[in-house]
Amino acid sequence: MQNTPEYPAKLTIDYPDRELNRVTSIFRIFVALPILIILISLVGFNNSGDRGETGAKIVLAGSSFVVLPLILMILFRQKYPRWWFDWNFNLTKFSNRVGAYIALMRDEYPSTDEEQAVHVELTYPDAKTLNRWLPLVKWFLAIPHYFILIFLAIAVFFCVFPVAWLCILFTGKYPRGLFDFILGFARWCLRVEAYSM
Repeated sequence: MQNTPEYPAKLTIDYPDRELNRVTSIFRIFVALPILIILISLVGFNNSGDRGETGAKIVLAGSSFVVLPLILMILFRQKYPRWWFDWNFNLTKFSNRVGAYIALMRDEYPSTDEEQAVHVELTYPDAKTLNRWLPLVKWFLAIPHYFILIFLAIAVFFCVFPVAWLCILFTGKYPRGLFDFILGFARWCLRVEAYSM
């Protein structure tokens, strides 16, 4: 049995073993516009007071956290309010459902509240045990990951739209290797986002 490390941020997406809907796959970007507008509205609202490092997180992981107030809360009060975590957690789950839909990994239209086939787990951190000064430099320590993820995002884009899109169009199936590669990229993004926040 292989030893796999336990991560505080986990993402799994159920592989579709059935034939995918070719019509909605052809017009996916147009069909996804309403849910994208909702997501962008939420992320924009959530990101309104912080235009710095969170902008990179939106590009990489599809969701954002209200960073500066949270850093100050951990630094001076050693608190991460549960309601704040729940908001960030639910926004992360929603953005991952939308991301899986746009990446053609799922056919179900993304729900704003139900888990569907995209499963995200984040461990609620005990702020009392966190190093209170680490949030000031975590974003800096994550820069090498951001750099690599930018190049991988370009590769993922070309894997999804010309390759997976054409495979679904002609065969109705999402190639398993591409599915696993894109899922691995999404997991990495989630873990970097959870760490840097």
